[in-house]
Amino acid sequence: MPALILFDIDGTLLRTRGAGREATRRALLEVFGTEAGVAAHHFSGKTDWQTLVELLSGEGYTDQRIGVMMPLYDASVGRHTAAVIPQYEIAACEGALTAVESLRRRDDLLLGIVTGNARSAAPHKLRAAGFDPEWFAVGAYGSEALDRNHLTPLALERARMLLGGEPAAVIVVGDTPMDIACARAIQAVAVAVECGFAPREELLAHNPDYLIPHLGEFAGVLDAVITRS
Repeated sequence: MPALILFDIDGTLLRTRGAGREATRRALLEVFGTEAGVAAHHFSGKTDWQTLVELLSGEGYTDQRIGVMMPLYDASVGRHTAAVIPQYEIAACEGALTAVESLRRRDDLLLGIVTGNARSAAPHKLRAAGFDPEWFAVGAYGSEALDRNHLTPLALERARMLLGGEPAAVIVVGDTPMDIACARAIQAVAVAVECGFAPREELLAHNPDYLIPHLGEFAGVLDAVITRS
């Protein structure tokens, strides 16, 4: 069986430089009728579902109501992401595009996504930074769970169904302590990158299995993991 690599998007693969926040603002207005203080919100590591709960709890929306409305929000934020992205300088993180292009050609690997982004928004961000969403065979998204730790089990189960069995190894790659935590949720190898939204000291405090500056340094980690497994 191939090894499964699950990548975070923002801060790990790419930077959107404000496009995500603007798309969120527009979708909040369309679906919930309020901006809900999104201009000052801290998104890092959170699912879109968690973001909505935090922003809308003071606006009279219960967690249950937000869950019911999530499909409407997912569709809306996807449309708005597509609309605003041309106005921003989207860029792949250092080493990320070259690394993923190399990894996707290997028959001993299966690539996937675990992201806080809504399912509809993720492909627009990936394409804008030069990634083909089709390179990632499985995924789990921030419109599917409130708790990010519930996304990695979902992605792993989808990989099992695709492969017809258990991956040889599972590696979760991200830039925040929440990415490390969701790797631990499935006993996966946690690889943290320093090119994102959390400082090195904060990442180290959460004990990733590997800490690298960016995905340009990922090949050595991958070889070590596969050899160990």
